[in-house]
Amino acid sequence: MASLNGVTVHPDCRHFRGDIPCRPNKERGYQCAGCPEYAPVQERILIIKLGAIGDVIRTTPLLRRLRREYPQAKITWLTHTPAILPAEAIDEILKLELTSVLHLQAREFDLLLNLDKDKEACALHDSIRATRKFGYTLHPQYGVAWPGNELASHKFLTGVFDELSQLNQKPYVQEIFELCGFEFQHEEYVFDTHQDKGYDWSALPTGKPRIGLNTGCGDRWTTRLWSDEKWLTLIGQLQQAGYAPVLLGGTAEDERNQRLHAATGAAYLGTFPLEQFINLMYQMDGIVTQVTMAMHISIALQKPTVLMNNIFNPYEFDLYGRGQLVQPDRQCVCFYRGTCKLGTSCMEDLPAEKVFEAVQASVAV
Repeated sequence: MASLNGVTVHPDCRHFRGDIPCRPNKERGYQCAGCPEYAPVQERILIIKLGAIGDVIRTTPLLRRLRREYPQAKITWLTHTPAILPAEAIDEILKLELTSVLHLQAREFDLLLNLDKDKEACALHDSIRATRKFGYTLHPQYGVAWPGNELASHKFLTGVFDELSQLNQKPYVQEIFELCGFEFQHEEYVFDTHQDKGYDWSALPTGKPRIGLNTGCGDRWTTRLWSDEKWLTLIGQLQQAGYAPVLLGGTAEDERNQRLHAATGAAYLGTFPLEQFINLMYQMDGIVTQVTMAMHISIALQKPTVLMNNIFNPYEFDLYGRGQLVQPDRQCVCFYRGTCKLGTSCMEDLPAEKVFEAVQASVAV
């Protein structure tokens, strides 16, 4: 507690901002003296998880454990994509930029978790003061990412040797928990559905289970792509069985989804900003997707997820008992490769019937 010109101020409160009024003051007129929402900070925690978006999403289960272990902590998260994080669960969300770096380097934390091997993330791990640190550091001689302690060694090694990555049988979330010194107990993601935004989805089909079909996978790992022919077959099977397929994707998938819509009549509402796209996915009863951002969103929204996988270790993904993981009938020989060594991706050896059966097993008509 401090007194400035006779006015009581609580800089140790989780709500206190310092540069602008806090929410209890702005919304309810409370001042620090006698404030019923005063929440003194007991621990100061910094999470460094910069990107990609999907990896940021699937790191959010840590928030549940941190809140349980440190209920009076102030949690700060540094990332490339602040908009994807649940603001109600994190006290301070910062975008990686010079102003944030200067700010963080002038502070002290009780616990710092660096979950990225990017050199800038490792440098921040080393330059920000914290009593305890977990995750990745910079090797002092060679300037490359390095385990900060023994707990980080497993996740580090599976990231630098394909052979060890292929042998790994731990889901990503479990690896992250163990890196931070926790036992993973299947904590769910923490995520915002954006249902409060009041988006109008009256154009969506009604009366049948909606199965969202995310038809793309980004431009880095194109070995994951499925052909139009396979999507057309799956859509026909879903429609005949009483499901309502809904085509999903971004601008990269728009042309394909327009074609599929024209050929089958499957619902396609177009492309949307990220928050609206998340809420559109929330309207689905199940999701079919490759390993991509939509997969992480689907799991975070607790939707039955049919995951089409070929080039990644299947143990990496935890569907939390909802949905099915399906793989091609031919063994993939292109582990973590963006182009197929054989010329034609084994994803073409994943029959539409196999995906359809997985939908049936996951979402009842």
